[in-house]
Amino acid sequence: MELRAFGSTGLKVSRFGIGTLMLGAWGNPDHAECIRIIHRGLDAGINFVDTADVYAGGESEEIVGAALAGRRDQVILATKFHNPVGEARGPNQRGNSRRWIHQAVDASLRRLRTDWIDVYQAHRPDPTTAIEDTIDTLTDLVRVGKIRYWGTSMFPAGQIVDALWAADRRHAAPPRSEQVLYNIFSRNVETDVFPTCRRHGSGVITWSPLSGGWLTGKYTREHPSPAGTRADRFPQYFDAANEVKLGMVERLTTIAADAGVSLTHLALAWCGEHPAVSTSLLGPRTEAQLDGLLGAAEVVLDAATLDAIDEVNPPGVLINPHDQDWANPDLEPSVRRR
Repeated sequence: MELRAFGSTGLKVSRFGIGTLMLGAWGNPDHAECIRIIHRGLDAGINFVDTADVYAGGESEEIVGAALAGRRDQVILATKFHNPVGEARGPNQRGNSRRWIHQAVDASLRRLRTDWIDVYQAHRPDPTTAIEDTIDTLTDLVRVGKIRYWGTSMFPAGQIVDALWAADRRHAAPPRSEQVLYNIFSRNVETDVFPTCRRHGSGVITWSPLSGGWLTGKYTREHPSPAGTRADRFPQYFDAANEVKLGMVERLTTIAADAGVSLTHLALAWCGEHPAVSTSLLGPRTEAQLDGLLGAAEVVLDAATLDAIDEVNPPGVLINPHDQDWANPDLEPSVRRR
């Protein structure tokens, strides 16, 4: 497994990481199999595991904690805060405030069975909390050793820069990474987020490299939502009958065949071709799925193949804005209208 620089942190992370959204009640409730999935990834050379406190109400973190017992030192462990977790639904049990961060980090450390988190990420921006308060709190956590670095997730480029400037003014710990949705259908981050991260030495973690299964070829006109797929389980989040995407998948399948690889491996390998990307998260639900994904680690795409993909969806283009799974609060009517 190729190792890459994680921004300017000095860390080396595997080309692919394990994303754990599907481990637990949201995907695979079999803890034993979930632990085997993580172990299989580590045995294949993966050293980056990403989770979040909100995944399955904390269950995903518990699975990760059990899986890393005895192997913690081998892994760069990342998790996130921001969302209410489990039964925690009070008005102050969410967001990026000092109060909630302190509660959230202690709960995550307990579930993960560890004394420290390598990369602690703000899962989403919080327009109600001053970024200075968030930065000061995370800097405190770095200084006491509960976290090593902190990062952002799904932050617009301008807010990443705001955080960097605020940290510099306060001589505080700056954000050292950004986690962002990125795949052949969702290339908008190439316009501003990726250049910002490269200029400032931030590591980039990408998620949804297969666009929720779209880039495996499983969604077709004849079978838009096959049983057991994410489109079948969560239809509100998937546009499984999108004619534009269906046409693009057909073209990409031909490109993959010409390159001698599967569509899945083409899509996964493509994510890592951008020089801003440090690691791309695989999100398997089963051991069989992981085994099918790991082969992409050996795939390198040539310039002709990359050019052909650019013709299907040009750089910087987002096919469906709903795929971003987050709405910028600055676009709400209350903000943009007098």
